[in-house]
Amino acid sequence: MTDRASVSFEKIAAPKKGSAVLLVPEGGALSKAQKACDPAGALKRAFAAADFKGKFCSVCEILAPEGSELDRILVIGVGTSDDRNEEAWLKIGGHIAANAKSAKNISVIADIEDVDAGADELAAVGMGIILRSYVFDKYKTKKDEDNGKSDARKTAFTILSEDADAAAKAFKRAEGIADGVILARNLVNEPANVLGPVEFAQKAEELEKLGVDVEILTEKEMKKLGMGALLGVAQGSVRPPRIAIMKWNGGKKKEKPVAFVGKGVVFDTGGISIKPAGGMEDMKGDMGGAAAVVGVMHALAARKANTNAIGIIGLVENMPDGNAQRPGDIVTSMSGQTIEVINTDAEGRLVLADLLWYCNDRFEPKFMINLATLTGAVIIALGNDHAGLFSNNDELAERLHASGDVTGEKVWRLPLGKAYDKLIDTKNADMKNTGGRAAGSITAAQFLQRFVKDTPWAHLDVAGTAMGSPKSEINESWASGFGVRLLDRLVADHYES
Repeated sequence: MTDRASVSFEKIAAPKKGSAVLLVPEGGALSKAQKACDPAGALKRAFAAADFKGKFCSVCEILAPEGSELDRILVIGVGTSDDRNEEAWLKIGGHIAANAKSAKNISVIADIEDVDAGADELAAVGMGIILRSYVFDKYKTKKDEDNGKSDARKTAFTILSEDADAAAKAFKRAEGIADGVILARNLVNEPANVLGPVEFAQKAEELEKLGVDVEILTEKEMKKLGMGALLGVAQGSVRPPRIAIMKWNGGKKKEKPVAFVGKGVVFDTGGISIKPAGGMEDMKGDMGGAAAVVGVMHALAARKANTNAIGIIGLVENMPDGNAQRPGDIVTSMSGQTIEVINTDAEGRLVLADLLWYCNDRFEPKFMINLATLTGAVIIALGNDHAGLFSNNDELAERLHASGDVTGEKVWRLPLGKAYDKLIDTKNADMKNTGGRAAGSITAAQFLQRFVKDTPWAHLDVAGTAMGSPKSEINESWASGFGVRLLDRLVADHYES
């Protein structure tokens, strides 16, 4: 079974069978096409009985409506114009999928009275259906539907619109982005015994089917490049590290690329500075940043984005065997800067240090954005609603913030400064890899900043948003795929020719 629902678009018509979903504005007014689903006028009585007024994402349902061959009619409110932004249309799609129940066919009548729901809005509804219908159950021998739970993946969703062709065209683009999100979710949800560095790199190579050029660096190439920071993290595992370099060439031939860099620690025990046992199973998701980078590269390629983009992910496992690096070890990064490893559980920044330097040195990008489940401290600061944003460039930071507001993948900027920089100075090397508990997310960002030179750069700490974040209208999964829609929107709004 696929891991998400299918969505199609057809010309507006009154459905004759299956279930119908009517989208209505606040006030409960029905369009002509919607009234045709209810020849006996049952909806008017149902609205009165349920006190349904069409408020945003409110629901009213009629089973086996009188005078109709439909199995049921589900009415979902789309609220007022103040409610209806891009994120709202996604949530409406999510509510449609959430209420699919056991329906085999659902027709969504998107002819909404006095509401201009265009192609982009309906494409967002379709994306919301896909994202909410996602389920990761590949390892269950007894599926949830066998226990009486509904599964929207079994439902065929058809969105009926006056301009179905335009909506279908817009949805083709949205579908590519949604599949990028789902790819990221799948990667984060996979157990670490299945998805090691080598297997993760192979997943990245599958993007070649979409026209992405993929290059894989092995331990041998990393040693030649002098990536002592990354290799130090990997040396305690029997599973060899990998770096995947993904190139999408959709822009002008000699135009500088945008670059996305991801932390891919496929499992993080903390190394010799071992983590507590409670909750350590969640550390299979410590590659959420790398998953998002693969997801956004999928999205850009699937929708044929008019940009040149680079995605680089460092894939390692942090284990505490007899060959693992020790607290107090000093490693030399690719940049030549030396790092005293105070805590082996502050490993993600060591991986990113070499990746950022390599990316900047080889590709000279317009900007670099790295994503990482980097610190628990960012969850203390921001909870699970915002990712932490750090940047050396105000324009890039402001664009990321705006993209977050549009997509609902929100970020909040936190400070950088020389006072924090002093916390990672050490007498034994050029820097140490942690400044202690105080300002933990900030000192991690200060560390990374030492490897980006003057290139516009942003660091997204997604520890609270990529995994284990609260369930929402468009996600019931442990993994969210956070960052894919955010970065795709950033590129679409500002970096396409």
